[in-house]
Amino acid sequence: MATVYQLAPTRCGAARPGRAAGNVADRRAGTPKIRRMAPGDVQAAFAEAAAADGIQLASGSFDWLCEQGHVGLERVAKARRDPSLVAPVTAALELLAPIHARLKGDVSVLYASRENLLLPVDLVHAPTGTLIQVDGFEHFSSFRLGALELYPADVAVAFDVGEHMELCRSWSSKTDGLERGLAAKGFGFGGGQRQRAYHDSLRDLATPAMGHPPLVRIAAVDGDGAAAYRRHRGWLLALLGS
Repeated sequence: MATVYQLAPTRCGAARPGRAAGNVADRRAGTPKIRRMAPGDVQAAFAEAAAADGIQLASGSFDWLCEQGHVGLERVAKARRDPSLVAPVTAALELLAPIHARLKGDVSVLYASRENLLLPVDLVHAPTGTLIQVDGFEHFSSFRLGALELYPADVAVAFDVGEHMELCRSWSSKTDGLERGLAAKGFGFGGGQRQRAYHDSLRDLATPAMGHPPLVRIAAVDGDGAAAYRRHRGWLLALLGS
């Protein structure tokens, strides 16, 4: 099970106009302390806050989102024999392959991986089919930045790519070394953050390709899922039809 991190309280600068308060780190602050959180706590708090507004969210998984990465996406899409999937899945594969290569992933490992080991989705809104990821600060690394740099301007995602890139620049000095003492399948020793960045892009790009609404990402760099929901409450209520 993935380790979830939370930033211990530290001095924070004011949010920039158009940015959610608490999302943009104060680069002048000292190096923060990091403490472990129970996996899922941030997402559970987010879902609980949403439930108070009548939005029911639950974790989920899908056969096209598995350990095989974009190889598995292509396999599942072909098995569906749905002509409407051909163009969007092909476009997603054309982005995911170079992202995987930039992150120094071993594609041969994807072919040898398990098709029944599904990657989790933080939260799913079943009535609309919307997938939501609530990202702690560990998701904002130079590796994620490198992946986002390959996204085209018209990429189908329901988050501000520019803001996420800015967060990556702010946090990479603290996050690039996370899990450096561990091996990550297909990414080698110390490759955990590169693997995380690849899986984030896989979720981003595979979701609309497989017929779902664009994936929603909410930054929760302070580890407060309820506050992250409140910052985006009006937009989420409109998006999810509640």
